[in-house]
Amino acid sequence: MKKRSLVTLSVAGLLIVFIALAHWAPSSVEAAEGQRTNAVVDTSGNLRVPANYLTTYEFLGSWAIAADKGVEGSKQIHNVYASPGAIAAYRKDGHFPDGTVLVKEVYQTATQSMTTGTVSHADKLAGWFVMVKESKNLHPDNKLWGDGWAWSWFDAGNRLKTTSTDYKKDCLACHQPARSTDWIYTDGYPPLKREQ
Repeated sequence: MKKRSLVTLSVAGLLIVFIALAHWAPSSVEAAEGQRTNAVVDTSGNLRVPANYLTTYEFLGSWAIAADKGVEGSKQIHNVYASPGAIAAYRKDGHFPDGTVLVKEVYQTATQSMTTGTVSHADKLAGWFVMVKESKNLHPDNKLWGDGWAWSWFDAGNRLKTTSTDYKKDCLACHQPARSTDWIYTDGYPPLKREQ
């Protein structure tokens, strides 16, 4: 009888511990969000280009920036990637959740005649633009955080040190036309559209 009571108490104790851990531990979504963000943001809020984005992030789409008048082809190509799970979350709720990381590669192009016509392709990497969705104002003293995002440009060759100093001066003007879609040009990203 004593042994049975001891076993019952032990099982009850373990059950209480598991319930407490489940209550206070972050959900798997929150844990994944934290790991994803920690791979890009340091404790002071400084961003870096994620090392593995080409193999682990989801491709959102490309933008071709037209060449100057009188010049054929494109002068730049921008390839945009989103952290894992961002597309599914956007399709579900119509917005990117906190912790979403967007990486835009900016390439200079090479243009040539091919059998399909005049073609421009990515040639030399100019740099990266990285954004992290964050609505809780986690880094109010960092001038690269605000309006729901962290913003930083990185020149090619230095994935760890941004050349941006203030998102309002360095980044926001280019995103102003996309203010109504949370500063992101979502219409250029086919994967964000719900499957029909």
